Amino acid sequence: MAETLIRGADYLITMDDTRRELAGADLLLRDGVIAEIGQGLRTEGEIVEAKGCIVTPGLVNTHHHLYQSMTRAVPGAQDALLFGWLQRLYPIWARMGPEHMSVSAQIGLAELALSGCSLSSDHLYLYPNGVRLEDTIHAAAELGLRFHPTRGSMSIGESDGGLPPDALVEREAAILEDCIRVVDAFHDPAEGSMCRVGLAPCSPFSVSRELMRDTALLARDKGVMLHTHLAENAEDVAYSLEKFGCRPGEYAESLGWLGDDVWHAHCVQLDASEIDLFARTRTGVAHCPCSNCRLGSGIAPVRAMLDAGVPLGLGVDGSASNDSGNLAAEARQAMLLQRVARGADAMSPRAALELATRGGADVLGRPDCGRLMVGKRADVAIWDVSGVHSAGSWDPAALLLAGPTAVRDLFVEGRQVVRDGHVTTIDLAAQVARQNELAKGLAE
Repeated sequence: MAETLIRGADYLITMDDTRRELAGADLLLRDGVIAEIGQGLRTEGEIVEAKGCIVTPGLVNTHHHLYQSMTRAVPGAQDALLFGWLQRLYPIWARMGPEHMSVSAQIGLAELALSGCSLSSDHLYLYPNGVRLEDTIHAAAELGLRFHPTRGSMSIGESDGGLPPDALVEREAAILEDCIRVVDAFHDPAEGSMCRVGLAPCSPFSVSRELMRDTALLARDKGVMLHTHLAENAEDVAYSLEKFGCRPGEYAESLGWLGDDVWHAHCVQLDASEIDLFARTRTGVAHCPCSNCRLGSGIAPVRAMLDAGVPLGLGVDGSASNDSGNLAAEARQAMLLQRVARGADAMSPRAALELATRGGADVLGRPDCGRLMVGKRADVAIWDVSGVHSAGSWDPAALLLAGPTAVRDLFVEGRQVVRDGHVTTIDLAAQVARQNELAKGLAE
């Protein structure tokens, strides 16, 4: 019976059903779950002292393209809008292979772990040169992060009026066959699962109506979730109006792409009727504020979505459009952008932290994660607030106003993945060196 006692935290921010914040509290982890919360707890296992620290649930990332950590700050894409950005990067991504995907996934997930993230989704929608979804799944398992990879797809190339080059698209029959393969091989629906697989056509401008509809039918037959990009910017909305004769939310509804088993990335340009539609159907949204700023897409109507009851989490998005992968920084950005748009009382630091924890877990269909409650998974982030980042703070629990954006320690399923600010499970320095070598090769 493996036990770890996290002892004497300055504050435990539980994100439980009553949002308790407990001073001087202990947290006992046993066999992958939270066994006890209180004071004066005892164990014969390992003790981790948390004096001078804030303890939160592990953060949850609801949207990423991990392979893009291989292509940060690419000249020619640094100042482009979404469609031009894609056209600059597609030819580079077409040269990637299985090792690029594996190494970049591990680097991207390690970066997330260092920022307190214990559960991440990923949207992999291109499969050049023998790439398979399990290239990322095995990388996540080695690192030790809880993972929700999605089998993405693109089927409409340039010659058929789509945006991606023909070399990066697949036959729709082959896509659906591989969706079945990866779900059968890797999806674990059990509580506490370390890997759940979703299905995720890339976007309405890179796949057909038929593939969107067939993917939804397949996902529901298999009991897995659906994910795609939607209403990311004004170009996206204009494309939908021109090609489909309706707004993005209406298009999603016509294809069966609404419901509590669906989450859409971005949704920057949803209007009031679409927000109401998402709220009524409990359709989730992955809000990616840094990427939206980076690509000039706009400020998503997050406050309006939350007020309407839309399930909402945060995503760092791919590292070619962020170009970072720090989920704590993403939560702060989400808070600040809503204040720019709606006033200083539009989002509190605690509300933004909730989006990054409980909110994201709920979007991914993981009520077993994202909160510190007895019986929930032992995914725990420990933040040292005794240093310069929090010095002078009257409210150390307001982490996103005055606090570190890197964790001291991170536990996933009770296993310590970050200790004293360093990843424990892989040789991160060696992987960084290898990623730089591979990125250099792509640039040649």
